[in-house]
Amino acid sequence: MPENLELQQFQEATPPVSDPAPRWLERLQSRLGANCPYLGILLATLSSLFFSLCSVIVKGLVDVNPMELASFRFVGVLLPALPILIYTRQPVFPDGKRVILLLRCFMGTTGLMLSFYAFRHMPLADASVIIFSTPVFVAIFARAFLKEPCTLFNVLTINMTLVGVVLITRPPFFFGEPAGTEDILTGKSYDIWGPVAAISSTLFGANVYILLRALKNLHFSVIMTNFGTIALVYTLIVCGSIGAVCWPSCGRDRWLVVVLGIFSFLGQILLTLSLQIEQAGPVAIARCADIVFAFVWQMIFFGETPTAYSLVGAFMVIASVVLTALKKWASTLPRESSLRKRLRLVLLE
Repeated sequence: MPENLELQQFQEATPPVSDPAPRWLERLQSRLGANCPYLGILLATLSSLFFSLCSVIVKGLVDVNPMELASFRFVGVLLPALPILIYTRQPVFPDGKRVILLLRCFMGTTGLMLSFYAFRHMPLADASVIIFSTPVFVAIFARAFLKEPCTLFNVLTINMTLVGVVLITRPPFFFGEPAGTEDILTGKSYDIWGPVAAISSTLFGANVYILLRALKNLHFSVIMTNFGTIALVYTLIVCGSIGAVCWPSCGRDRWLVVVLGIFSFLGQILLTLSLQIEQAGPVAIARCADIVFAFVWQMIFFGETPTAYSLVGAFMVIASVVLTALKKWASTLPRESSLRKRLRLVLLE
């Protein structure tokens, strides 16, 4: 399929993905779905737990460059996915999805590298809140690429998120004080590049949400194998260009790098499965658990107490994400549904 036709198919088919579910997904849902109707929500929450622990490791390994840690993470994604791909005999680079796969890999890799930089140079919870405001900004790119309408609701939630981000980052031209505080691990002051990296990661992540939905009916091993392979090459090129290619020096750091790879694989596979089982709205709500975990880990492992500005900003961002997800979910319900009627204020009906 020519690339222009593939992208056209993506634009036309993404919003109402109507292809039949693949057999492996139907078997998984038939085995587990009856006993666990909220399986997708549970998988997304567990994914948040593993990803939040990954951010703790990135924050704690101060002697290893964040870009190098990103490459180790992609090794953890690629190695377990390859045997699954071979065992299930899935096509490695399926025709008709290649451009979308490449875009997903580029957007996801760039966003993750930026998020690792933000975790290192910002308080853990603050960086997590900014990065997980991603679902709110999906509306912007859905308008740009999918020609979906940008409603008053989208404008309100986007502005609420932006205010929350401003409260978290506290730029000096608004607050008249230095940007950030002193890092509990390195003793260095935060600079403006940490928040810039977090916000940029959010914008790349918003595109990943749209692209993943376009890849809904691909086996998760195909998505993860392509993601791990391309991302690994990408990050190694970046590491080589900045002179950050080296193996961690001490035993503890080496073990944590291995754990980072394992947790990354578990988080990625659970997130991919949750998006293939459940609608994007409820998954986005469940992914907010990552912010809660981040605040807990920040206080337990790093002794960093969140400021009042951070807490208010986090509340505004979480509220925007939850409202966005509820609106997306409610809009898919039948018009006669009692649940949809109870959520009519969210739908502005």
